[in-house]
Amino acid sequence: MVRYSKTHEWARIEGNTAVIGISDHAQKELGDVVYVELPSVGDAVETESQYGTVESTKAASELFSPLSGKVIAVNEELAENPQWVNEDPLQKGWMIKIELTDPQSAENLMDEEAYREFLQQQS
Repeated sequence: MVRYSKTHEWARIEGNTAVIGISDHAQKELGDVVYVELPSVGDAVETESQYGTVESTKAASELFSPLSGKVIAVNEELAENPQWVNEDPLQKGWMIKIELTDPQSAENLMDEEAYREFLQQQS
């Protein structure tokens, strides 16, 4: 199940963990991603707190966690392949994997249909 935040991050819920990245909409708005700064394994992240940055040819943007938990994996491949965020944001372009503090909190995020409606309201 993939859920979305209002800050354009996605979280794919896999039991007690969440894989997190930025939405296809966000990567299109950013343009060509050239650098991604991510936290370290073991770091704690909180809902709506900054966990990293992404730099593109247009701008640098902060990354916000849609959920709280402990970082258990970081996509280190993005250091050499930041373009994956543009090419495949929901698969190869994932950023961090966290062990969720409260798996039920994912219910507070938008499903794909609600996220599409949210995007339409923003434009």
